[in-house]
Amino acid sequence: MVQLLLVVGVLVAMFVAYNIGGSTTGPAFGPAVGADAISKTAAAALMGVFFFIGAWTIGRNVVTKLGTELVVDTGVFTLESSIVVLFFIGVALLVGNVFGVPASTSMTAVGAIAGLGLAGGVLDLAVMGEIVTWWVVSPIIGFWVSLIIGRYFYARLNRLVAMERSEGPLLDIDRSGVLPIPRVHQTTNRRELFGTITVISIGCLMAFSSGTSNIANAVAPLVGSGELAMDPAIVLGGIAVTIGAFTIARRTLETMGSDITELPLTAAIVVASVSSILVVFLSTLGIPASFVIIATVSIIGLGWGRATRPVTVPEAVTAEKSPSVTVDALAADEEGEELPPIGEEDPETVPSAGDLFDPATTARVVLMQNVVPAIASVGAYLTFRFLPIAGV
Repeated sequence: MVQLLLVVGVLVAMFVAYNIGGSTTGPAFGPAVGADAISKTAAAALMGVFFFIGAWTIGRNVVTKLGTELVVDTGVFTLESSIVVLFFIGVALLVGNVFGVPASTSMTAVGAIAGLGLAGGVLDLAVMGEIVTWWVVSPIIGFWVSLIIGRYFYARLNRLVAMERSEGPLLDIDRSGVLPIPRVHQTTNRRELFGTITVISIGCLMAFSSGTSNIANAVAPLVGSGELAMDPAIVLGGIAVTIGAFTIARRTLETMGSDITELPLTAAIVVASVSSILVVFLSTLGIPASFVIIATVSIIGLGWGRATRPVTVPEAVTAEKSPSVTVDALAADEEGEELPPIGEEDPETVPSAGDLFDPATTARVVLMQNVVPAIASVGAYLTFRFLPIAGV
């Protein structure tokens, strides 16, 4: 009976990891895919590789901590209760993936474990309060940093990097020799190549960060119960994440890369940089990083900022007239054109926020990113509160 439960537990854990691959590939590589810097297939492959590296190295520490700090009695992690927790995490993430919205894996997993702890009276409220506080503060920081960059610094930044995509592929594959050798395409300029490498590298960093924290969301309950060893748990989780990245992640890549706001390569680098820096900061504090929320809100902030007049700081300080009226900022940004003085813009060229920012998609993203963790939390609590589950 125990062996059968263990098999079920492993399958449920892989189901969770599969949905983690679907929900986290979008925030990591959505900006790069939206900027046509990388294909969805290549993004999935990189996600699988760097997620596993992060999980195998630092992730094992998070696996250990997730099952010991959030609850004051680890005895609640029986094989039966672990399966139930993983089930609710997987179902909740699947709901987000079906709607094409990348849900926060950390919020969903912590919510399910909190439901177990609350039902059993062993939830550490101090630890839970610290985690929730940072979940509220970090997206606000990401939003305002991205908004400020989009409004005041984006035009100058884009002129410096000048990374508008050219016609044709970035690289050509020379297959004349024994081994295929990638070469820079003749229409690709150096700045474009540098920008592409930068945004993909940041995506790899985010995938690595996801592995360090999110592998615990899939396997921590089983490892904590003592029924599954650490190394095989990480291998199984990594395989399932890769499968999810190649399949169900395609919808979240579209949502994060193009549906919310237009993302030229420069914008993709800004979003990925802001998000990854915040995720690394939270990780150093030991907080389960909800980089899905941070990346989403950063995209929203950048889109909002770019929908306003992207003046430089000196212009904003010395201007006598209000810069609230915008010009056709995107065209000027991307083509390197000189912007008219503040207050002398052509009203007919003023873009609305809706030109860059899809309110309907944004509302769907924000709604689902709150609903999905709630499904896991409430479902787990009600199950452990009213059904006889061993250890609770």
